[in-house]
Amino acid sequence: MRFALTDEQVAFRGAVRDLLAKEPRDARSTWDALVDMGVTAVIVPRAEGGLGLDATTLVPIVEETGYAALAFPIAETALVASALGVGGAMVAIADGDLVAWADRADVVLAGDGSEVAARFLEPVAAVDPLRPVHRITRPCPAAKGEMLDRLALGAAAQLVGLGQAMLDRTVEYVKDRHQFGVPVGSFQAVQHHLANGLKELAFARPAVYRAAYSLATRAPTTERDVSMAKAMAAAAAATVARVALQCHGAIGYTVEYDLHLWLKRTWALQRAWGDVSWHRDRVGRAIGVGDERT
Repeated sequence: MRFALTDEQVAFRGAVRDLLAKEPRDARSTWDALVDMGVTAVIVPRAEGGLGLDATTLVPIVEETGYAALAFPIAETALVASALGVGGAMVAIADGDLVAWADRADVVLAGDGSEVAARFLEPVAAVDPLRPVHRITRPCPAAKGEMLDRLALGAAAQLVGLGQAMLDRTVEYVKDRHQFGVPVGSFQAVQHHLANGLKELAFARPAVYRAAYSLATRAPTTERDVSMAKAMAAAAAATVARVALQCHGAIGYTVEYDLHLWLKRTWALQRAWGDVSWHRDRVGRAIGVGDERT
């Protein structure tokens, strides 16, 4: 089984990366440009005006939105809402009784796909300033089954992108930052920390692509593969976040330096759609290890 991207998938991903590198991450014009490129219609059938592709093409693109810390619900819209037949709209989806980006979305859905009215939403404090969160003030069904798998896969892809962005920024920083007359990056301890982060990302990314393939082909192992991807991607991004913060020193704690945007998005998505422990438990149950908790 080969999970390498095709030339067409690489080109599509590259075009999205180029767009996001030059456009503001929180501007509606950036979202509109992604829509014009067909990103939100990747998995929509051709007969319905989409590209007629599948998650193996979309997931690497979602990874790029994590790399850019895009301030819109791209995974919820392109990977989930499109599969539900909710096309042409920006969609936010509730994670329990909390929903991110509700103030920017055209449609807010509960975990069962039903629409949530704006009058049932109230803003709450959120760690990520580019991912505003609202609480749903009425009982809200949790996402289950394929919807949960799609949401967890989208978060996993974004976490890999976030981790790669933090690693790249940190490598550049330690090349330029000098201590004792030499670059900080020349210290072996720094190199070891960065290598550990790179190693975890290198293992997580293929797991995410495997999960995308399983979802696209409706493999019987989809739940297991998605949970493996989410657990590995969240753990890898968390490792890179710690390394990035440590290597940047005091500047990494300031809001004047953009590193905090990737850090806070990582912390938010680590816990979205099931945290590491929850997904590891689900993998364990799938292979006959662990308890019978749901």
